[in-house]
Amino acid sequence: MSRAVGLASLLYGVSILLSRIIGLVREAVIGRTLGAGAQADLYKASFVLPDFLNYLLAGGVLSIVFIPIFQAHLAKGDDAGGWRAFSVIANALVGLLLVATAGMWALAPWIVGWVFPGFSAGGQAELTGLVRIILPAQIFHLTGGLISATLQARDKHAMPALAPLVYTSGIVLGGLIGGEAAGAHGFAWGVLVGSALGPFGLPLWGALRAGLRWDLTAFDLRHPDLRRYFLLSIPVMLGFSVVALDDGVIKHYASSLAEGAVAQLDYARNLMKVPMGVFGLAAGMAAFPTLSRLMAQGKRDEAWATLVKAVRMMLLLALGAQAALTVSAAEIAEVIWGTRRFSGDQLAQIGLYTGVLSLGLWAWSAQMLVGRGFYAQQNTWTPTITGSAVMAAAFPLYGWAAGRWGAVGLAGASSATISLYLVVLTLLLRRTAGPTAPGGLLDAFARLVPALALAVAAGLGLGQVLPPLPALVRGALTGGAALSVYGLAVWALRVPEVAPLLAKVKRKLGRG
Repeated sequence: MSRAVGLASLLYGVSILLSRIIGLVREAVIGRTLGAGAQADLYKASFVLPDFLNYLLAGGVLSIVFIPIFQAHLAKGDDAGGWRAFSVIANALVGLLLVATAGMWALAPWIVGWVFPGFSAGGQAELTGLVRIILPAQIFHLTGGLISATLQARDKHAMPALAPLVYTSGIVLGGLIGGEAAGAHGFAWGVLVGSALGPFGLPLWGALRAGLRWDLTAFDLRHPDLRRYFLLSIPVMLGFSVVALDDGVIKHYASSLAEGAVAQLDYARNLMKVPMGVFGLAAGMAAFPTLSRLMAQGKRDEAWATLVKAVRMMLLLALGAQAALTVSAAEIAEVIWGTRRFSGDQLAQIGLYTGVLSLGLWAWSAQMLVGRGFYAQQNTWTPTITGSAVMAAAFPLYGWAAGRWGAVGLAGASSATISLYLVVLTLLLRRTAGPTAPGGLLDAFARLVPALALAVAAGLGLGQVLPPLPALVRGALTGGAALSVYGLAVWALRVPEVAPLLAKVKRKLGRG
């Protein structure tokens, strides 16, 4: 089981890393085309409503909810029942998607005005047009996600792993073809076409080759698997978790700040997403089918051991990435976006926002795994209720922080909120999972946090004494110093995961 998780995690890790690299290319094209002003603000804001539609239809947990249902049939040798369940669920979901998309498309002008009161009337009108282009992409994302789940449930991960690469490439091509003349609209059309070809098209092609049996005439609202699917999804649909709403809340308040605040915060967030996706999302996507299978077989000890091992290794890697990103973010921003459309002050601000957002990097990464500890038990209520309660409690913090410290305050509020959510969720997981629940996480923090502090101090200290250098060289030196000190510190502090990680690297190098 652990080998299957490792191979799948490696595949998703490589895919997500490539997707993040292409994502940085996308951000570079966006930034060098739109800059960090009003057009960039509108484009960045145009995703809030489509993403919320995805969230309302439980897109974030679609595969997590469906995989156990599908696997339960496969485990009994009932392939026909599994495909019947898929067909009924897929047809109902597509119907709901069409209705919801049409409704939000019609109401877009009113919703945009309410969510983004800080934009001018002209800006709100242009934003409405962008939203209406991007909204239908959710049909492809959600339907493709369900098809991908049938592949993941059978340990076929290639097409789901490649889908984000094609999607991101579509956005890049849309922006390049449209250029500055099309502005944000070129990227918006790229989103729509990319979602059709990547998240939907690739999994569909892979599933057809693997024996997809989708009965388009299967409609049965009383089907027990359909009821179970929506019963497990309802908590996510009705909840307003910090994981789903944090980005929208930041943009809501940022729209009332100085021009460019929405875009600069989003650029910073996307820099943070690179390590977050590689270490958190990859491990979570790869581990969940195995965790679900182990729980279904009653092997709770093995399931929790798998989860804890994955969380500890992810924290080791994520905090190292955080150290490097914190000290070199401004230089990375200059390398990616250049100085033609960005001033030195804007690049410095993006670097600052990235550093503050990175304070929550560990929590953003870990919550993807800890949440799956509940989902493997088919418990979607606890993460949703917890996330909604934390978001409700923290919502005033965003407004207060924005009023007092502007965009920096919003970044800090985001990091504090996701960290609180992760701590509460982990404590609840220990209680619900019993005596075999994950342990050893406090020990990991006791060793990793001092290493992180030393690494950041070393990188920032070096930056203070370096002479003027090209951004790439300066970033490599400060980031490299932070990583080096972090590596030495975790070795000196005897972090248990270091030795097997080094051994694995040596084996790979030896084979090379």
